Amino acid sequence: MANYLSVNGECRTQTVIEKSRFITTSAHVEGEEQARAFVARISKEFSDATHNCYAYICDSTGNFLRFSDDGEPQGTAGMPMLEVLKAKKLVQTAVVVTRYFGGIKLGAGGLVRAYSGSVAQNLDSAQKVSYEECSEAEYSVDYSAAEIAKRYFAENECTVINTAYDSGVTFTVAVRSATEKSFDSGLVNRLNGRVRIARKHSYFFPFKI
Repeated sequence: MANYLSVNGECRTQTVIEKSRFITTSAHVEGEEQARAFVARISKEFSDATHNCYAYICDSTGNFLRFSDDGEPQGTAGMPMLEVLKAKKLVQTAVVVTRYFGGIKLGAGGLVRAYSGSVAQNLDSAQKVSYEECSEAEYSVDYSAAEIAKRYFAENECTVINTAYDSGVTFTVAVRSATEKSFDSGLVNRLNGRVRIARKHSYFFPFKI
């Protein structure tokens, strides 16, 4: 499975175009159920709005996608929003643009620019993550080597998931699978071999970018 990009958590932005207020909310979603629930929640929050248009790509391969114009002229909202998601290569991502009509009609071209521009602005502000294959392992050291190991983890790209204290110290650490061998050998060298490594399993992990 290839690496993929998504957003981290939720992000909300807003802009005013020709007196209409556009509120854009984006979120990370995993599957259609989460995507639908997100759209329903935002639509309920802004139930008094003129439109709540949405688009989402809810799988990791970019094949499961949906969009809605929610009463705007066909092709002026949902599809342009979806095209922004595609252009930014974001998957497992949903976005809702809420519009409060301000009395000035924008025309088809103006609507396309308003909705696509609102989504682009929001996604530029959102925290992005790269989902990459990650290898998790347990690194067990004596107490005398624990601080050296902690410094090594802080200096290298990894995520310390858990630290357990018993007869020694065991760190559960996630690293990119592509760098696990060099990461392990670097720690072994730093500790002069005073570390026991137990490889656990691999999975996709969101690394902030």
